[in-house]
Amino acid sequence: MQGYLKDNDISVKNGTDVNAIMRDMMSVILEGALDEELNEELGYSRYDYRNKDTNNSRNGHSGKTMHTSYGDMEIAVPRDRNGEYEPRLIKKYQNTVTQDMEEKILSMYAKGMTTGDIESHMKELYDIDISDSTISRITDKILPIVKEWQERPLEEVYAVVYMDAIHYHVRSEGRIVKRAVYIALGVNMDGKKEVLGMYVGDNESAKFWLSIINGLKNRGVEDILITCVDGLTGFPQTEIQQCIIHQIRNTTRYVSYKDNRKVMADLKAVYAAPTEEIALENLEDFGEKWNSKYPKIYKSWSERWATLATYFKYPEQVRKLIYTTNAIEGFNRQLRKVTKSKTVFPTDDSLLKMLYLATMDITKKWTGRRRDWSQIRAQLDIFFEERLEKYMY
Repeated sequence: MQGYLKDNDISVKNGTDVNAIMRDMMSVILEGALDEELNEELGYSRYDYRNKDTNNSRNGHSGKTMHTSYGDMEIAVPRDRNGEYEPRLIKKYQNTVTQDMEEKILSMYAKGMTTGDIESHMKELYDIDISDSTISRITDKILPIVKEWQERPLEEVYAVVYMDAIHYHVRSEGRIVKRAVYIALGVNMDGKKEVLGMYVGDNESAKFWLSIINGLKNRGVEDILITCVDGLTGFPQTEIQQCIIHQIRNTTRYVSYKDNRKVMADLKAVYAAPTEEIALENLEDFGEKWNSKYPKIYKSWSERWATLATYFKYPEQVRKLIYTTNAIEGFNRQLRKVTKSKTVFPTDDSLLKMLYLATMDITKKWTGRRRDWSQIRAQLDIFFEERLEKYMY
């Protein structure tokens, strides 16, 4: 699979591109499963001649076109020299991969099932014995595709890029460690969402975020109009909007349960104010009311106001786009739903594989642009006219 995206001139920007990736992943898993079927039929694996106890042997592969809901795909079906092997997963005259099979092949892993679960399901549904270690080896073949997806070319300019990290536990050198999965999600100038990258690293740090931003530059991104991230930029002209959701969470973490509703209501009067002037007045009122009990909240909002209040300069449509961060919050929520059954991942690669397959499953539904994009785009054209002129948007 190495070089697949480059050789086929595929850059993952829309549903069509995602379909190509899904077909490719499905063919990898199908071909791996068919090879394992033949291993079982012959009683020995490729090149394992010491365990060979048959006069039959492998005899290359034959090509077969399969129809799927993601489009037609070519698979290589293994042959045996005596012509005794009859594939069970893909029958001799079968030329369609059923939707049920597609879901089992791709979604079982993508939706958070363990390799052991997949093993038992394949046995129950198709009477195929595939060990969990074999399933791991098959899904490992997806890793080169993941790498190329992470390095694929991007567009020159994005309207908004949200950056966030979610955390998981992974086994490393005999102990369980915490890993941060760094996610960059962009909205392009057509108003369409796109996961720009996903990276597994150590606990969240500005240094790692900076390396990701430099990676976006190397992949062709020249400008980001607005970045929603906590205090970090690698593009000099980019407007920084610190995440309001994170700010609220961080500053209300230690608020007493009985005060939580009142504190949240008073904070909403700040960040949901119609103008920055009114927001500042409400922030002062908040401080007078709560400083004696929770002084750190007012102090934190005041010190970070310059990057928290960026959105006030824009009309309502653009404000909602950048301060609510619904896009990446919703995406992260879907990823957590997939991984909730996995308390600890055996390796970083196993974590990345599952999140990548889940991402492909989630983003295949992202085919349209925001309904209010026409109004948002008109406002962006006014505010960023000079910067957008050079890109002919």
